[in-house]
This record gives sequence, C-alpha cells and structure tokens, in this order.
Amino acid sequence: MNPRWIAFLKIVVLLLVVAALLMLFPPAFRFVEMAALELRYLWWMVLLLALAAWLIWGLGSKKK
Repeated sequence: MNPRWIAFLKIVVLLLVVAALLMLFPPAFRFVEMAALELRYLWWMVLLLALAAWLIWGLGSKKK
C-alpha cells in the first residue's frame, strides 16, 4: 500500500470511530452540539481533535 492509501484509511477509520462514539454516548453528541453554539466549548473540541491527530500521526512516525 502506498502512503496515500494508508492516510486515507486512517481518516476513514477515525471518522467511523467518532460516529460510533457519538451514537453510543449521547452526551458526547450534546457536547459537539454545544460546541457549535458556544465558542468556549469549541476550543476544547479543537484541542481534543488536535490531540487525536497528533496521537495518530505524530506518535506513529519514525524518528529521524
């Protein structure tokens, strides 16, 4: 597999996991809904998404 397919599959899996968690945990869905309405919650959501991206792509990369 080339790196583009691997990156695409990581994004698809991430979206599926987020969708599953939102269905399993309605409070998480309400948090996302509140984040769209209030800016202070939006920043927490942005930080959580940045942490998730760093964990997926940052920790998996090889050291130079």
